[in-house]
Amino acid sequence: MDFKQLRAFLTVAETGNVTRAAEVLHLVQPAVSRQLRLLEEDIGAPLFDRGRHGMVLTPAGQSLMGYARRAMLELERARAEIGGSDNGNGVSGLVTLGLLPSTIDMLSSPLVAAMAAEYPGVRVRIAMGYAGTLLRWLECGEVDAALLYGAARSAEVQTTPLIEESLWVIGPKEAKLRKSKPMPLAKLAGKKVVLPSAPHGIRALVEHACAVANVTLDICAETNALSVQRSLVLGGHGLTILPPIAVAEDLRTGKLSGAPLADPPIARTIVLALPADRATGRHVRCAVDLLVREARRAIDSGTWLEGRWLGP
Repeated sequence: MDFKQLRAFLTVAETGNVTRAAEVLHLVQPAVSRQLRLLEEDIGAPLFDRGRHGMVLTPAGQSLMGYARRAMLELERARAEIGGSDNGNGVSGLVTLGLLPSTIDMLSSPLVAAMAAEYPGVRVRIAMGYAGTLLRWLECGEVDAALLYGAARSAEVQTTPLIEESLWVIGPKEAKLRKSKPMPLAKLAGKKVVLPSAPHGIRALVEHACAVANVTLDICAETNALSVQRSLVLGGHGLTILPPIAVAEDLRTGKLSGAPLADPPIARTIVLALPADRATGRHVRCAVDLLVREARRAIDSGTWLEGRWLGP
């Protein structure tokens, strides 16, 4: 097994097609097929079902995927760190940071700009995912640090609370929700509601609050995509519950309206998560410090709507 074989395997898995993978890798198709054959001989099991609809991973292939991704990521990290060692400030390497969908647009651009200005030898890679996905990536080493909701209980992860933000009821502009008029949770009973799918962190917070307040919601749709949640509300299918930062531009332009939840109010906590079972390199620490700094700036400037700083 070698890295050429793993790269071919991952590219075919991502494209679902040997021909397309060969184009991405700038190889001829027989060369890619040969790399796959050699890898399957080494593993001792077929990695793909080859059918009319393309290359589909077998259970063995699915099992290999995680290992192969981590192996290739470690190689990239080593190349970035060694190849960028002579950059003036002595800090180099590849850093992968995990950000939540509601924060990625706000933080990614200023973070990348700050990294380029202060640590040009560090390559930053930004991965987006919900908290559960980011936690898994952090535990297995696919990301170096992440922003999550809540203090995740894991022996492999250490967390630092950074921001508390209120959850709002979000609806179309016709709903005429207002910041100055909080909506009691009980008033959502009987209304169509769009919520994230379980076990999303916001879904868990809302379900707990409903259980305590003895409120039953009429959930008309569930989704694990923020963009779909937004589209369903814009389309008039129901109200939803989100932190206002998740739809800040729509609130600003009046496409959506929003009001804080009340009786009880619901808030979530954003935490910085780092691995507890492996060392954090200097380049990772530098990137994390800038991420925390940019989050604090977003709070201080008011860009992070309804956010309250908890961090250092």
